[in-house]
Amino acid sequence: QVQLVESGGGLVQAGGSLRLSCAASGRTFSTYTMAWLRQAPGKEREFVAAIGRSGSTLYGDSVKGRFTISRDNAKNTVALQMNSLKPEDTAVYRCAVGLSFTRSINGYDYWGQGTQVTVSS
Repeated sequence: QVQLVESGGGLVQAGGSLRLSCAASGRTFSTYTMAWLRQAPGKEREFVAAIGRSGSTLYGDSVKGRFTISRDNAKNTVALQMNSLKPEDTAVYRCAVGLSFTRSINGYDYWGQGTQVTVSS
């Protein structure tokens, strides 16, 4: 059974930083793309970042240059370092994995429950 568990969310002031982590279990994920997606209240889910099995990365336009995604295949974990946070980054952030290397929300097969990130102005 695949399980993804996020941690590291919280409340931070604008301009601050947070680091999210996701622990995956249930199989070996070294051949999967690992990603972060988010959803703010009243808005659709949004792609944030993805990292492929070779370490290639994709970023959403709104976070490019501020967020960095990384993975540790030995530990089955993926992290998201978020710097220069803005109030509009406030959302529930969810970890996801899939076989496609894509910005498409529909390209991910397994999702975590999410962790709340709140950025105050």
